[in-house]
Amino acid sequence: MDKIWLKSYPEGVPAEIDYTQYRSLVHLMEESFRKFAARNAYVCMDKYLTYAEVDALSQKMAAWLQGRGMQKGARVAIMLPNVLQNPVCTAAILRAGYTVVNVNPLYTPRELEHQLNDSGAEAIIILENFATTLQQVVGRTSIKHIVVASMGDLLGTLKGTIVNFVVRNIKKMVPAYTLPGAIRFNRMLSEGAGMTFKPVTLTHDDLAFLQYTGGTTGVSKGAALSHRNVIANVLQNDAWLQPVIQREPKVEQLVIVCALPLYHIFALTACSLLGTRVGAMNILIPNPRDIPGFVKELGKYKFSMLPAVNTLYNALLNNPDFAKLDFSGLKACNAGGMAAQKAVADQWIKVTGCPIIEGYGLSETSPTATCNPATATGFSGTIGIPLPSTEVMILDDDGNPVPLGQSGEIAIRGPQVMAGYWNRPEETAQVMTADGFFKSGDIGVMDERGFIKIVDRKKDMILVSGFNVYPNEVEGVVAMHPGVLECACVSVPDEHSGEAVKLFVVRKDPALSAEDLMSFCKEKLTGYKRPKYIEFRADLPKTNVGKILRRELRDEKKAA
Repeated sequence: MDKIWLKSYPEGVPAEIDYTQYRSLVHLMEESFRKFAARNAYVCMDKYLTYAEVDALSQKMAAWLQGRGMQKGARVAIMLPNVLQNPVCTAAILRAGYTVVNVNPLYTPRELEHQLNDSGAEAIIILENFATTLQQVVGRTSIKHIVVASMGDLLGTLKGTIVNFVVRNIKKMVPAYTLPGAIRFNRMLSEGAGMTFKPVTLTHDDLAFLQYTGGTTGVSKGAALSHRNVIANVLQNDAWLQPVIQREPKVEQLVIVCALPLYHIFALTACSLLGTRVGAMNILIPNPRDIPGFVKELGKYKFSMLPAVNTLYNALLNNPDFAKLDFSGLKACNAGGMAAQKAVADQWIKVTGCPIIEGYGLSETSPTATCNPATATGFSGTIGIPLPSTEVMILDDDGNPVPLGQSGEIAIRGPQVMAGYWNRPEETAQVMTADGFFKSGDIGVMDERGFIKIVDRKKDMILVSGFNVYPNEVEGVVAMHPGVLECACVSVPDEHSGEAVKLFVVRKDPALSAEDLMSFCKEKLTGYKRPKYIEFRADLPKTNVGKILRRELRDEKKAA
């Protein structure tokens, strides 16, 4: 394959990374625990944990888990928000030789039961405020060991953002004793302190994470991510950011804002594990939806990196206090999870002085596959170029590469590509080519420099009188209107054109009318791309990562 994108690499970024320098993720973590022992690794609500403390706490927990008699490779679920116990649990499970199953804390009983049964998890660490969800399904799962954490564990007094998180998002608390086999987090640590931790020999092929997809293409399924996969992606992201991390003035320690949930692969790799690799401090934000509280928390630190999704960047920009923060240390703002919009990116660099660097990835790729150069000075409208040790092809419906400039399915090959879907060989076979490329389901175009532009997911495409309309394009244009806060468009049946474009809008300007938007779109879009229908909403449905759910909007129309 002619890797045309290598010519677009910034100086200092290698074409390949060497993931063999680490035997496992545990090797990587333990190296950092020693190397950065005195540094703060995480802070949450003014409580700090050093790398040495994460080392000691996770070793106690690993010893306790091993004492449960589970075999190497056993699956252990984590159902926690962004609190200090979360990274401690991840390190402990991996060090004990087990596989982490990350669970969305806001799952319904049905969703939780599916994930626990599908993964075959034998143990779970859960915040007590979600215990009622587990209580409803635990008897129908293979869970044998339950560790119940409280908001106060490792934190002390509850205050600020955590209180808001409890009030807004958490269901009725259930005492730990109502759950069979449950033990309190702090008691578990005390018991583990009296046990012997036995280091486990792990290889690149051992399973590190079962990272469940959002289920947007059907039943939620676990992407089986090996130690090789995640090590590779941590090193790929590290290499990619070096041109800005090493740029003067250098800081003694990078400070990463971890507002995206750690159960999501973006934050797991790009915040927590990358931070561990480089000795950074992660600011854990339990509830980024509380924008005033989030901004107040940011005011305490001179932060270096702020990974986020477009909706979070947009929400921060619309908070009047955000612009008052100190951005002098900000080196990198990586966007992923959904398309970044030019209107948001342009405003972001005006306010912060730091460009939004859009990348692309999936749970199946650990996650990052492509990214714009960290040295970019503005918004490109693309998802960038393949990372080191990564190849991308654009395939037609028959699996053949298309010429540059033509659209097709984005296919990815590299050491970060998953081993497959957990216990789903048929579904794995559907997305993997014979020569090892993962077919993403996203439609893209690659230009002569190797830069890729997403035109959309196959199923999101709208067919108007035989012409393809891609929602990202329409939404990107509408978002430029100063009266629009958020927007999404979907297809609706139309007796004349087969399908038509329907636009959902959250107003920034209460006076904004449908006629205003129709006139605006007439200037920016050709006839068949313009919305035929416009509906104003108070808000739009989103995932917990902040990605707008077009699927729910489409399903509403079908039901109607």
